[in-house]
Amino acid sequence: MVGDVTWNVVGKDLQGLARRFEVVAENMANGNTPRYARKEVSFEDQLREVLDAPKKLPMITTDSQHIKNVHTSVDEVAPLSHRVYDEVYRLDGNNVDPERENALLAQSRMGYLSMNRLLAKRVGTYKLVIGGR
Repeated sequence: MVGDVTWNVVGKDLQGLARRFEVVAENMANGNTPRYARKEVSFEDQLREVLDAPKKLPMITTDSQHIKNVHTSVDEVAPLSHRVYDEVYRLDGNNVDPERENALLAQSRMGYLSMNRLLAKRVGTYKLVIGGR
């Protein structure tokens, strides 16, 4: 929905959680690959920064290549994946811990389900408003 911050934030959250699912699946698939460095996905800090942006004083940018100090829009948020090299879990250099990945998968699944429930409630509210009851 245009102009609905909650709708946009939940959409970006679902996009980031979907990317996290992909990365966790890739990590688990490479659990026996020697010297494989697991990946992590981060996007929550960017969303938090967008929601806290009115509390910060933004720098004025006069060119599109200038660096911004705050994200001003939810559309600018993108899930970032990076490799973790500084942890070693096994002697062959692989750092994929199956228990950690399963816990991260469960956590992501719970977040995904809760965001979908929130969207369903939001759609129900829109239906109620449109229906005039």
